Amino acid sequence: MSKSSSRFSPKQLFRLFAKRERPPRTLWSRLVRLLKIAGAVALLFLITIAGLLLYLRSQSLPAAVISQSSQMYDSQGNVMDTFLAGENRKSVRLDAISPYLVQATVAVEDQRFYQHFGFDLKGVARAAFVNLENRKAKQGASTLTQQLARNLYLSHERTWKRKLKEAAYTVQLETTYSKDQILEMYLNQIYYGHGAYGAEAASRLYFGKPARDLSLAESSMLAGIPKGPTYYSPFNNMKKAKDRQKLILSILSEDGYITANQAKSAFAEILSFRTLGDGQQEGFAPYFRDYIRLMAVDKLGIDENLLNEGGIRIFTTLDPVAQRAAEAAVAEGLPQDSELQAALIAIDPRTGYVKAMVGGRDYKQNQYNRVLAKTRQPGSSFKPLVYITALQEGGMTPLTPFMSEPTAFTYDEGRYTYEPHNYNERYFNRNIDMRTAIASSDNIYAVNTIMAVGAEKVISMARKLGIESELDPVPSLALGTFPVSPFEMASAFSTFASAGTRAEPTAILRIENSRGEVIYEASPRKEQIITPANAYVITSLMESVFETGGTGNRVSSVLKRPVAGKTGTTAADAWLVGYTPELTAAVWVGYDKGRTISVSESHKAAPIFAKFIEGALESVPPKIFPIPEGVVSVYINPLTGKLANAACADEQRLETFAAGTEPTEYCADVENGPDNDKAVHQGEGAGTLGEQKRQSWWQHLKQWWDS
Repeated sequence: MSKSSSRFSPKQLFRLFAKRERPPRTLWSRLVRLLKIAGAVALLFLITIAGLLLYLRSQSLPAAVISQSSQMYDSQGNVMDTFLAGENRKSVRLDAISPYLVQATVAVEDQRFYQHFGFDLKGVARAAFVNLENRKAKQGASTLTQQLARNLYLSHERTWKRKLKEAAYTVQLETTYSKDQILEMYLNQIYYGHGAYGAEAASRLYFGKPARDLSLAESSMLAGIPKGPTYYSPFNNMKKAKDRQKLILSILSEDGYITANQAKSAFAEILSFRTLGDGQQEGFAPYFRDYIRLMAVDKLGIDENLLNEGGIRIFTTLDPVAQRAAEAAVAEGLPQDSELQAALIAIDPRTGYVKAMVGGRDYKQNQYNRVLAKTRQPGSSFKPLVYITALQEGGMTPLTPFMSEPTAFTYDEGRYTYEPHNYNERYFNRNIDMRTAIASSDNIYAVNTIMAVGAEKVISMARKLGIESELDPVPSLALGTFPVSPFEMASAFSTFASAGTRAEPTAILRIENSRGEVIYEASPRKEQIITPANAYVITSLMESVFETGGTGNRVSSVLKRPVAGKTGTTAADAWLVGYTPELTAAVWVGYDKGRTISVSESHKAAPIFAKFIEGALESVPPKIFPIPEGVVSVYINPLTGKLANAACADEQRLETFAAGTEPTEYCADVENGPDNDKAVHQGEGAGTLGEQKRQSWWQHLKQWWDS
């Protein structure tokens, strides 16, 4: 064999090498290799972070963002409020702020403020878990430093670019200033509501004293406001403000800063608040303005700082003519030397647009908006919700009879008894129909109706009509014994006025940012809740309230147009909820503390309603309620509930029905037969002479139209 033939070619040597078995890699060697890689990555990460920190440390912080006034417009395009007008700010040193307020602020906003480096990773994880558990953004994790960076240097738009800038400025703040300096800037920058920026201005606004003198109770109240100045201001909602104060005191107690007894005493302390005096901007329609702020922040998710300083424009549904009429009606309708309060809310039933809102007699003295208060019993003004349920789902008609006499009702399989009474123990002591019951506000008829229809069905109907307050399926529900808000009542009655279609109440039409870009536009829902025929029937029945014998008759001379509605009176409340084809209004009168109202005070709601309706619609020609298809009107004999003819012509009235529910039998046989019947049925006479004298001009017009 030759020497050359014993050699391997390079290709053969590679194959032999590749087939050799390599020694197995041990677990330890693999772990060492992974640790080396991880160490290299960590070192690279630390070098990058260090470089980034050094870079940010060398950069100057930008100039603070210049606040831009946000404006609110009414439905005619007039500026009705400028949010930044009257800005109240005064900076003080940290040691000039009560340590109670400092500690309370840290406790509720950023408990790990002195431990983290601008970002609370533990807080982020906790917030992420809570939000995941609730499937919505329920808890945030922004630190005080992040909030300060956002308020000083950035707009409040929710973009990734802004978040990255916020993170960078947070690092710069933490590397440039001490914790106490950051806290001092924060407490001088944060917004406390009603134009007050910073702890010093807020302390003087709410309590009339410098921030250094705030007590534990005052500090814990004040510290809760920045989370949502509109939502937690004691001027706007004392209950929510007290709930948040209780939370802050419990955190301070758990952290050992105060004792449990101190927390309990501070919560029980009666705080002495200043009233919003002449130095505060009341603005036009102040209760409506506060409602808009609440809706923008709470429902639409608009950042409150953006609302106050971002130069946005909010276009609302407020009608300045209606608002002025509402304010004038409330001012003139309440005694000047009394603590009697009132609330008025007006809605256009065709669109659901809120046209006017008055939440009390004097905004500067008390900012509590009674229009939204779900604390007042509606009394008999709730009855139409029972009657529409009976008409729509209970098989009843305007002629369904019930005996008006003292009655004991048993319910819940006989376990309970309910004995309602009529006002002043006045009863007809005979069968009456639905029109008579509504006009006279007969309680026995209303309870008979809910017993026949079922309270559960009434509650279901109330929910569809916009009543969200708690209602229990008991007989007394028919008499309005469960508290609701004037806002809810106006929304419900608007459905009657709009042929059974409920338009979702709307107050904000559009919001634009400082560049004119639309960031929100309303698209209110509409839903047919009641048939148009039944909506017209209940409207026709409620027109009787303002006629002779009706509980609202005393203001009929003020009303110059067709109006339907219902009064309601309890020991502590007076109501009138009513409407025209163009406007629905709910008026409540009473005392804040539920004090009993006098007989004369119980009559205040109706005149306020009447004056408002005529003032708001002064330039609008009177209109009858449109009569939809499926409605028939026939002359009936109210004593028998049958069609009227010559045999009972002395007792007859024109009654309205959903087609197919009107009576078909006559009150009695007559010798002249059908011709005589037909004459009366078709309305050749307009009822008895006595009825003609009592009927208003629009009733004659309706009768002419029907015939």
